[in-house]
Amino acid sequence: MLESGAICLAYETVQTPDRRLPLLIPMSEVAGRMATLNGAFYLQKTKGGKGKLISGVPGVKPAKVLVLGGGTVGQAAARVAAGMGAQVVITDISLPLLKQLSIEMPANVIPVYSNRHNIERELGDVDIIIGSV
Repeated sequence: MLESGAICLAYETVQTPDRRLPLLIPMSEVAGRMATLNGAFYLQKTKGGKGKLISGVPGVKPAKVLVLGGGTVGQAAARVAAGMGAQVVITDISLPLLKQLSIEMPANVIPVYSNRHNIERELGDVDIIIGSV
């Protein structure tokens, strides 16, 4: 590319004057959705998982999904997991964001402040962890 003289931009680094990354948002939404789908896939016994269905079945609790980070990736992951019927905990360090998530997310998504104590407490029975910090 250098030899051709082309002007090249990394898609994910394009910024607006207020330093937002608008072209990264759709990529992040896809990443969050795919993380949940892949997590559900690897819960299968044949893939080395617990043999648990993310949605559960009558008489069996759904999977618990822990999403670390409530930004674009985390929100997309949490929404897909919630839509699949999982019990979802989403963590973040921003109290205004946690308040917004408690209003906007489905009832099976629980926003929790992200700190060592809360994360360690959630790890006891989690089936899928999605890192999106």
